[in-house]
Amino acid sequence: MIKLDIVNAVVGRTGVTRTKAEQAVETVFEAMKNALGRGERIELRKFGVFNVKPRKTGIGRNPRTGEEVSIPPGKAVRFKPGKELQSL
Repeated sequence: MIKLDIVNAVVGRTGVTRTKAEQAVETVFEAMKNALGRGERIELRKFGVFNVKPRKTGIGRNPRTGEEVSIPPGKAVRFKPGKELQSL
């Protein structure tokens, strides 16, 4: 499923114009991206929880040369599905 499929579902269910549906979907995704960028937790009942977790520094390997590469610490977005989503 891609963003266009979500827009089409909104248009089909609500009957709003495609332009309005695209704006609505884009606004929701932008709000979620901004919240995660601030380190906030997003909880969507009956769907799941998105949160940002720190990622430890580490040592990896370049697959071509076998050379060790230092991996800097960072942040990663994690998703934990809700109970209804897990039961699918």
